[in-house]
Amino acid sequence: MSAHTDALLAGLVAFGVTAALTPLAGAFARGVGAIDKPRGRGFAAGGVPLLGGLAMLVGVVVATFLSLAPFSEQLSAVVEAAIVITVVGALDDRFDLLPGVKLVGQVIAAVIAVRGGVVVDHVTIPFIGPLNFGWTSDPLTVLGLVAVMNIVNFSDGVDGLAGGISAIAAIAFSIVAFDLGRVEAGTLSVITAGAALGFLVFNFAPASIYMGDAGANLLGLLLGCGAVLGAVKTQAVLALAFPFLILAVPVLDTAFVVLKRLKYRQPFYEADREHFHHRLSRVGLSVRRTVLVLYGWTFAVASLAVATRFIHAFNNSGKVQTGGAVLLGGLFLLTLAASVFVVYVLEILKFERHGRRVRVRMGGPPAHPRESVPAPAATAEPGPAPAAPR
Repeated sequence: MSAHTDALLAGLVAFGVTAALTPLAGAFARGVGAIDKPRGRGFAAGGVPLLGGLAMLVGVVVATFLSLAPFSEQLSAVVEAAIVITVVGALDDRFDLLPGVKLVGQVIAAVIAVRGGVVVDHVTIPFIGPLNFGWTSDPLTVLGLVAVMNIVNFSDGVDGLAGGISAIAAIAFSIVAFDLGRVEAGTLSVITAGAALGFLVFNFAPASIYMGDAGANLLGLLLGCGAVLGAVKTQAVLALAFPFLILAVPVLDTAFVVLKRLKYRQPFYEADREHFHHRLSRVGLSVRRTVLVLYGWTFAVASLAVATRFIHAFNNSGKVQTGGAVLLGGLFLLTLAASVFVVYVLEILKFERHGRRVRVRMGGPPAHPRESVPAPAATAEPGPAPAAPR
């Protein structure tokens, strides 16, 4: 069988094992008291079991052993780091560890991966050439892996969002990795996608179980390691840009929220209700529509990132290739249109609804005769939605 077929089978194994074990992980979570509590970042009112990450970990480990054993030193380090960060996340799901303790756990997991060879020691910059990081390679890679873990963790605030976005990103990473001949990294990314999709069977709205910090940190670590081994750690032009482009939506979400918290002098690690999914909810989208909008936006950006690997606007001599330039330009415009649509939903509709409320409160009519006047209860910022069925 080809490497692509082997990777697909490995992904299916991860999907099947994760899907089979997720209900057991939920039962175990209830038995040990790892139950979700109302948080500022999410919609649920609590009562849903956590620890879905345990099922994903088993799915990843089983699929990896079956498809990639004997392991390289790098992959062995990734598996060890995955186990460590899942255990740390599971302890946090049960005991609510202090932010500093969680950060130490993330750093330890990242260091394990880096010491095993998952490290970015150079990148290739267009028109400049290779840039070697020297002694800063290890700390920079650790910082990057910790950042990706937190980016995925921050996005885990509504049913199915983190799992779906991680699956899209992992598939994009796998395509790039296989094109660069990085079979091990490509297979690892397919396995990551399979585990995320297997868990999504029970996590898509209305969710019966949450991945918790155990799952969010695990997916973040695997995505970061897959990106380093599959795309960044190559001589490929724009290699460093792939992870940022593919994960652009959760990166933008995290950056927006963190900067806003710093602006108002709030701890950046505290949960709030300013993530993209909260804001989409406030303009009237249901949980499922909110998630699907963010899936679509992620898919559009990830598709553009992958396309830059296969479609070239310039040839080796620097001359424009008309066909490639037109195709890339079209994909860029489609991605831009998707982004503009989300901004319209997030900002324009918000201001339109706010304007209608102000006019009604001042005794004036709505701006359009077909506009309905929202009831007073609907004008307030919505509180947490009811918990999903168990």
